[in-house]
Amino acid sequence: MKEAEIISILRDESEEFRKLEEEHRKLDQSLDGINRKKYLTTEEEIEKKKIQKQKLQYKDRMAQLVREYSRNNN
Repeated sequence: MKEAEIISILRDESEEFRKLEEEHRKLDQSLDGINRKKYLTTEEEIEKKKIQKQKLQYKDRMAQLVREYSRNNN
C-alpha cells in the first residue's frame, strides 16, 4: 500500500493523526507569518525555533503512525 493511501486511511480512522495534522498546519501558518517579517526580534527568533521544533515533532509522529499502520496491515 502506498504512503498516500495510508495517510488517507489514517485521516479517516485516527483521531490522533487528524489532530497532529491540524496542529502541524496551524504551526506552518504561524511560521509563515514570522517568515514574512524582514527582521525578527530575539523573542521572535526564539518563537520561530520553538515552532520549527514542534512542527518536526508532529511530522515525526505522523510518519511513525504511517509506518506502524503499514507494518500492521501488510
